[in-house]
Amino acid sequence: MKLRFVAAFIFCLASVNGFSQSDWTMAKEIEKNIKPPQFKNKDYNIVNLGAKGDGKTDSRIILNKAIDKCSAEGGGRVVVPAGKFYVKGPVVLKSNVNLHIAEGAELIFSSAAEDYLPAVFTKWEGTEVYNYSPLIYAYKANNIAVTGKGVLNGMGTANFATWKPNQKKDQQSIREMGRKGVPVNERVFGKGHYLRPAFLEPVECNNILIEDIKMINATFWVIHPVYCNNVTVRGVKVDSKNLNSDGCDPESSTNVLIENCDFKTGDDGIAIKSGRDNDGWRVGRPTENVIIRNCTFETETNAVCIGSEISGGVRNVFVENINISKAGNGIYFKSNLDRGGFIEHIRVRNVVADSLHNSLIKFEPDYKSESKENYPTRFHDFVIENANGQYAGEYGIDITGFEAMPVSDVVLRKVSITKAKQSTRIRNAKGVSFSDVIINGVPVFDNPSNKAMSLRKQRLKTIKGTNDGLNTLGMR
Repeated sequence: MKLRFVAAFIFCLASVNGFSQSDWTMAKEIEKNIKPPQFKNKDYNIVNLGAKGDGKTDSRIILNKAIDKCSAEGGGRVVVPAGKFYVKGPVVLKSNVNLHIAEGAELIFSSAAEDYLPAVFTKWEGTEVYNYSPLIYAYKANNIAVTGKGVLNGMGTANFATWKPNQKKDQQSIREMGRKGVPVNERVFGKGHYLRPAFLEPVECNNILIEDIKMINATFWVIHPVYCNNVTVRGVKVDSKNLNSDGCDPESSTNVLIENCDFKTGDDGIAIKSGRDNDGWRVGRPTENVIIRNCTFETETNAVCIGSEISGGVRNVFVENINISKAGNGIYFKSNLDRGGFIEHIRVRNVVADSLHNSLIKFEPDYKSESKENYPTRFHDFVIENANGQYAGEYGIDITGFEAMPVSDVVLRKVSITKAKQSTRIRNAKGVSFSDVIINGVPVFDNPSNKAMSLRKQRLKTIKGTNDGLNTLGMR
């Protein structure tokens, strides 16, 4: 198999042979570069400017004028006080503005697609495009925030969130444009098309804070920072079980902190991304220096995920202290043969999971490949420790690579799963180390002679374990 590997060089700060303190020292150094923006102590209350919190009168023009005025006068808070405020179209954030949704306030967004035109520059499933505006949008702004204990209601089920059955033609079209390198200014969708807009999306912005708000009934991906630096998502509650309502998807962004959040989502709780296929390679911006901690998850798919749009690469991700009540997979790394790129230097600790439809830990290198162009992703340098699951419906631990590009250097330490349908599946992986791993009450040990297996073999091979009887490795 001819290998055309698209990736980038990554430096490794610490040894992959153990969970060294220097790994988490690096996380502390990353955190020093993540500083929430500060704002002038000046408020612009939209009710004082004429907005009505009756849930019917359009507040969008007044709200956006308040944002413009606040930004032009040096910044401050644009305050949405208690009440229900109808917004007939996108809210556009500007530099030095904190949009503060007070406790008892609710922004109710229009569900009419035409209200989100003209089309704006965005990314859709990892490909650059001009599409319907996100409900809250910012472009090349600095020092912006959305804060407060109020509610943002995307009204997704009234229209946008129902579009998935109609999107296939447009989905294939934008992916093909990305693969062929069609100029971005010619990738114009919006009216007459069915690419759902994100809920809250800053693009090419610096110094961002999203704090304490509750987001419900999403249109599509919920929080989607694109090409951003210095992002803090803190204390946010996402409650949306609509299709593809990922909770927080940082894409091609640097220095990101996601903490103390609660995700109840119809898709991935958190999914880290960096572009799709050729378009991701063209841009070439990885997502790096990400900290995720003290979050809870109840998802229809996966809790913490990296992928699958990772063509620009993902590195230096630190995940700790997470609680998963329900998910498909707990910690999930996914890509496919169209992507290339890399996922490297990932550290995870202190995971508690209750019910998992699939696996506690899963590596999947061929997730929904389309062209199968043979650009495998490099999975390298993972340490996962203190991870405990109650139930896994498939494999407790599932690590799969390719023969020509095996998953490499994975340390699993102090991992336990009370009940799993099957213990482990290791295919095309090397340098996988188990230490104090117990599944179904039985210790799992290293088996160095069987770390790299061919995916071409169309059979199951059972290999005698050292102490626990049988260790089953699935071959495809």
